[in-house]
Amino acid sequence: MRKVLLPSLIIIATSLLVMRIFYLQIVDDTLKLKSENNAIKKKYEYPERGYMYDRKGKLLVANQASYDIMVIPREVKNTDTLEFCQLLNITKEDFIKKIEKATVYSPRLPSVFLSQLNKSEFAAFQEKIRKYEGFYFQKRSLRDYEVDFGANIFGFITQVNEKLVAKNPYYNSGDLIGRQGVEESYEDLLRGVKGVKYIQKDKYNREIGSYKDGKYDTIAVQGEDINLTIDAEIQKYGEELMINKRGGIVAIEPSTGEILALVTAPSYDPGILVGRQRSKNYTELYRDSIAKPLYDRGLLAEYPPGSPFKILTGLVALQEGVIDDNTTVFCNRGFSYARGRFMGCHCHGGALQLHRGIFESCNSYFATAYMKTINKYSKPAQAVDIWSKHVKSFGLGQFMGYDLPTGKKGNVPDSKTYKRIYPNGGWRSTTIVSNSIGQGEVLMTPIQLANMMATIANEGHYYTPHIIKKIEGHKIDEKFTTKHETTIDKKHFKPIISGLFDVYNLGTARSLRVEGIDICGKTGTAENFAKIGGVRVKMEDHSIFVAFAPKDNPKIAIAVMVENGGYGATIAGPIASLMIEKYLRQKITRVDLEKRILATSLQSRYAKLGGLSEAVKLQLRISDSLQKKKTTIPTVKAKTDTTKSNKQAI
Repeated sequence: MRKVLLPSLIIIATSLLVMRIFYLQIVDDTLKLKSENNAIKKKYEYPERGYMYDRKGKLLVANQASYDIMVIPREVKNTDTLEFCQLLNITKEDFIKKIEKATVYSPRLPSVFLSQLNKSEFAAFQEKIRKYEGFYFQKRSLRDYEVDFGANIFGFITQVNEKLVAKNPYYNSGDLIGRQGVEESYEDLLRGVKGVKYIQKDKYNREIGSYKDGKYDTIAVQGEDINLTIDAEIQKYGEELMINKRGGIVAIEPSTGEILALVTAPSYDPGILVGRQRSKNYTELYRDSIAKPLYDRGLLAEYPPGSPFKILTGLVALQEGVIDDNTTVFCNRGFSYARGRFMGCHCHGGALQLHRGIFESCNSYFATAYMKTINKYSKPAQAVDIWSKHVKSFGLGQFMGYDLPTGKKGNVPDSKTYKRIYPNGGWRSTTIVSNSIGQGEVLMTPIQLANMMATIANEGHYYTPHIIKKIEGHKIDEKFTTKHETTIDKKHFKPIISGLFDVYNLGTARSLRVEGIDICGKTGTAENFAKIGGVRVKMEDHSIFVAFAPKDNPKIAIAVMVENGGYGATIAGPIASLMIEKYLRQKITRVDLEKRILATSLQSRYAKLGGLSEAVKLQLRISDSLQKKKTTIPTVKAKTDTTKSNKQAI
């Protein structure tokens, strides 16, 4: 048997090898295609990117025709450089630099010489392109924005860099790719699939026809259309309300986690990043280190949450059993929590229980509740870890897992935080009491604040916020339909919600009521500082407001953060009320609030940070155009540093 086994294995292996060689050489001639690459030219057909629609089917982003002038350096011969440059409105120096760059990439492979010509720019060149050997045009499609808002949501299209070309075989030099926003998150679906045609060339490098009668040619497959969760009307309205202000607005549908609005201010018209001026405009926006128009404050800006955080302080204290609805705290316009340590308070003072503590935003009440939570355990480290776990169950202090490519974790401190700050120990509840009112080491992004309110509205659970609503033929990732439960029992949410409801009826937001809509909300104010000329300067407080509505069966949860806006009820609160009414009713009855907010400019406060750069001035021009231009959104179109503070917040 052993004598037969070895020869048998050799015969079988040899037979398999011969069969494979026969298949590769006779049956499959794709290797021949590769070996004849020098005599075969690839022509790519670029598909249209998928369209974007809002949650109601309104078209937001479509496509328009564009043309790239391509060059194969070694084939460039006898070019009338002067005429060529005049046709394309470039200098001779530009011509030389572009040829040199293309040669470095590859002398024999095509690369982009001049990109994103529109129809009129291309028309003059098309008539004479036959005169210029080594040059040809490649038709592509660029984005055609149907709206002048939502730039931070959409992202933009740009050319791939050499590093990505080397890493990803799908892309070639000059290809376009989505960057930031939805364009980046859903690039694989939106881009479609390129088509390829193989063209045979003769020994004189002339095209003589399709290789193998098109046997290996493929057709382009258009990108997938997608519906976003965004409501175009309130997104547009939110950006208008934030003109001449800085900050972020995030609105979420509590029952689904769908993002209804994601506003960052200042913003810009997405159309300025299309065409040959894209690079110049992007550079201006990118270099603006003051207003930061490319910085999505709704997702990236980390702020001390101020008084809205008292909601969580109360819930954790209820869950830990250190307070109940009837627990009474006496407030003497402040709270003495240690020798020589006093936390001021702006409530009316006197004896307060939980309900009044919420709608009057009493610092004394929630500082007491927090200290009782920490002091419940013999070791502060154990206590703060338990507290931290409760707070993090609301999706805070971590990346939230939403489907946009940028974000920050915020900060929810735990025992490791304080061991690092106080390596010699000695810290206790009095040391960290500022956490109780959303100051201290606590930081949150606007989307985290909005998700916190969605969780309150749901009485203890939330869905991961997301921007995608529907992709034809595809299922939405199940992580966006998975319910996340907090560590707080459902029964504890009702007294908190009752207090939030009376913030609008009896408390700090009573002037912001909208007749006929039951809104639950919470004002907030956070102190901040900035370095000006190397000196730490106290700036105007940040204005914060969180809310959800209606009280029963909530449809919208919202967080508004306005940098240097003052008290929460001054600017952020009115914006929240207006956004809620706009979404629920599609009209505004609080015209007085609307007029005041639209007329409010905080540019003089921001100018203290260093004046107005050219990029800031560009943003003001864009903001002004947003304010003046009323965009009609078609339903159908044919396809072609904020500083951490220690303020006793209100």
